[in-house]
This record gives sequence, C-alpha cells and structure tokens, in this order.
Amino acid sequence: MSDSMVVLLNGEAMFEYDRSIQLPAKQQQYLDRMDQKMDGGIQLGNETIVNPDQQQRAQFVAFTLLNAIKNDDEPVIAAMNSYLAIRYPDLKQVKADIDQDNDKVMFDLVFDKEHKNQVKVSFNS
Repeated sequence: MSDSMVVLLNGEAMFEYDRSIQLPAKQQQYLDRMDQKMDGGIQLGNETIVNPDQQQRAQFVAFTLLNAIKNDDEPVIAAMNSYLAIRYPDLKQVKADIDQDNDKVMFDLVFDKEHKNQVKVSFNS
C-alpha cells in the first residue's frame, strides 16, 4: 500500500492525499454514508447501475471528483479524494484529462504505478 494518492489533471499533479494522516471520525462517517447511498444505485453515464461493484463505485466517485475540480467545489473535491484514497488503498493515481471546450472528461485509475515528481527544465537558446 502506498502512503499517497495523486490526482493528475492534464498531466499536472493537482492534489495529493496522504494516507498516513488519520481521517477524523466525522469524515469517516461521511464516507460510510456515501457507501450506503451508492448501495441504492448509481448513474454512470447514461446507465443506471442498481448494485454497483467496487470498480463502478470507483469510476462514479472519480467522475464526481473531476466534475468538482472542473467546478472548483472544494468540499466535494476533499470528500471524493478521501473516498478514493481510503476505500482503494492500492490506488496510486487518478490521471484525468478535461477538455473544457468540448466539455469532455476522461480518466484512468492507476493501481500499479506511483507518481514521481517531475522537474520542469527550461532551455534557453
């Protein structure tokens, strides 16, 4: 299990969740309520899923996270980030591309590769 989960947006690290920091009880209860709500079904794209499995739940939460980022909704960003990091301890990255012009969101959930900090290098000519 990795101690961190990183959300990358259009190739740039936007959020990093540190799993070594204990989640407060109130926030843990919120995640439990999210699970209970999803037990009643979720909407993924145009499809209603009555009994979502773990993968479908992760996709639903990741999509909700990305919409919250797009709308700059910090409380929802925090909740969805926490849910993914806590419920999926092997999740290392959420890699997303948001095309604002076409209102498209695409993402991958990466379980097998840790994000490495990149150093931007400028070359002067």
